[in-house]
Amino acid sequence: MKITFEKQGDIRILPMFTHDFPEDVQEDTKNWLQESGNFTGKLGETYVEVKPGTENMILVGLGPREKFDYDALRTMSFKALETVTKLNIEKANFIVPEMEELADPLALKAIFEGAMQNDYRFDKYKTEDKEIQKPDLSLCLEAKWMDGKEAILEEMQNVMDGVAIARDLINEPANVITPQTLAEKAEELLSPLGVKVTVYDEEEIRALGMTAFLSVAQGSSNPPRFIRMEYLPHGEDEPALTLVGKGLTFDSGGYSLKPTKSMVDMKTDMSGAASVIGAIYALAKNKGDKNVVGLIAACENLISGHAYKPGDIITTMAGLTVEVGNTDAEGRITLADALYYAATKVNSKKIIDVATLTGACIVALGHTYTGAITNNEGLYIEVKNASEAAGENIWMLPSHDHFREQLKGSFADISNITERGAGTITAGLFLEKFVEDKPWVHLDIAGTSWLTKAEGYLPKGATGVMVKTFYELGKEKIGDEV
Repeated sequence: MKITFEKQGDIRILPMFTHDFPEDVQEDTKNWLQESGNFTGKLGETYVEVKPGTENMILVGLGPREKFDYDALRTMSFKALETVTKLNIEKANFIVPEMEELADPLALKAIFEGAMQNDYRFDKYKTEDKEIQKPDLSLCLEAKWMDGKEAILEEMQNVMDGVAIARDLINEPANVITPQTLAEKAEELLSPLGVKVTVYDEEEIRALGMTAFLSVAQGSSNPPRFIRMEYLPHGEDEPALTLVGKGLTFDSGGYSLKPTKSMVDMKTDMSGAASVIGAIYALAKNKGDKNVVGLIAACENLISGHAYKPGDIITTMAGLTVEVGNTDAEGRITLADALYYAATKVNSKKIIDVATLTGACIVALGHTYTGAITNNEGLYIEVKNASEAAGENIWMLPSHDHFREQLKGSFADISNITERGAGTITAGLFLEKFVEDKPWVHLDIAGTSWLTKAEGYLPKGATGVMVKTFYELGKEKIGDEV
């Protein structure tokens, strides 16, 4: 899909709030719709009028004016383009009305995003599907607040390219994305943009002292990789925002084996890593104004004669010992070393980790909210504000000392599992022990990184969640006080 700013096309797209018809709609059409109730302007609702002798149009609903937000714009724009695609129309004019609610560059970004969300497909392995025709989209921008629209379009295209990169990496099967190929993808995508990518092999990881990470990795014949990505527009001396992504390219559960139904989508256990790669791509393309470092401990959790076992006691890079109560709680073990590395081997001002960490987060927050744990409320507020601008929901969970007490091990310093209940919280607080009191937020994307069916403007499969939030956090220095 190509977005331009020159009026063209075979059909007009007219957004409207509930029961608030645009002036462009003919009176007889308006009266019929009002009397019949066939279209009222509910969020995402569409009405198509294509007939000889009239100017063809699609009405698309924004929902009630009092409930308006940027997510409504994303949904409206997505549904409009979805309708155009289904009609097999090649060109369309998107009439953006001059409304107070739209007098904001963020509104324009949301419209662009909704249109671009409609463009994503992952069908490279299908041999029989015909290519779906997509329209050229012309936006007729008439309001004075549209100054700079070309720059906003370019920015949003780069961000959505970052989202698509994350989605593609997650959607790829585990026989394609291994620790080695994930590292190669990071180099291929980021090095041309001036991002320094350093990949550590198994022996170099051992030399770093990352023995907990290696314990999880040792069951697989595909060796682990530790990936460090440095986007440093202000040089090495200025502290960085450090993003740590969980990078399990496949998770069988190890000897605490998952059932097949739970295992089949475990190629997605590197969703956090993919989001970090996608975010750094977007930041580098748009020349973000913060130093950002990305870290990924990439490995597979498999069964073999070399695999770690329930009951093992392993030593982390930090020196803390961990009693393995369940080999399927492996993500926190790999992240323990990656976070300690972030706190001690990187000039980190703030640390955020992102991980498909617990099924308990899906129980608590479903597929709508990402769960958050933090040791610094100021940093959490920064992340929350960025997520709201990005349209990605997060929710902070409590960090009571009672939960920390549950982490104590019987024969080691800590255990990687706790008694039943509050599993997302205790998993997050396990990670807290390795950040050396640096400002830190943990984001559990177990429920938000993957959808079994399309929802709204998000596709079935990988969502690329947190790419946009991380981009908002890293694009400029304003609000960087923590």
